[in-house]
Amino acid sequence: MNHAEEWKVGVYLTEEDGVTKARAVLGDGKTQMVGRGKARCNPQDVEIPAIGDELAASRAMRDLAGQLMHAADRDLAAAGAVPDLPRTTYG
Repeated sequence: MNHAEEWKVGVYLTEEDGVTKARAVLGDGKTQMVGRGKARCNPQDVEIPAIGDELAASRAMRDLAGQLMHAADRDLAAAGAVPDLPRTTYG
């Protein structure tokens, strides 16, 4: 079975009042999934925006990866191929 797809992921970051928010959007042209993450700068810490971006983006991508794995698990179950062990983490 030959098959080719292109899925695109975009990560969008915003920062306001010391809170960085990220959205990781996975799309195939027909549907999309959105993962979300955020990071807050501790008031006693030196503000380094890149660290907040990295934390928020990685949390959004981890959320997205979990959603994608859960969708795959549901599709496997619907096809009669239930995963062997329940997964609590992905990665």
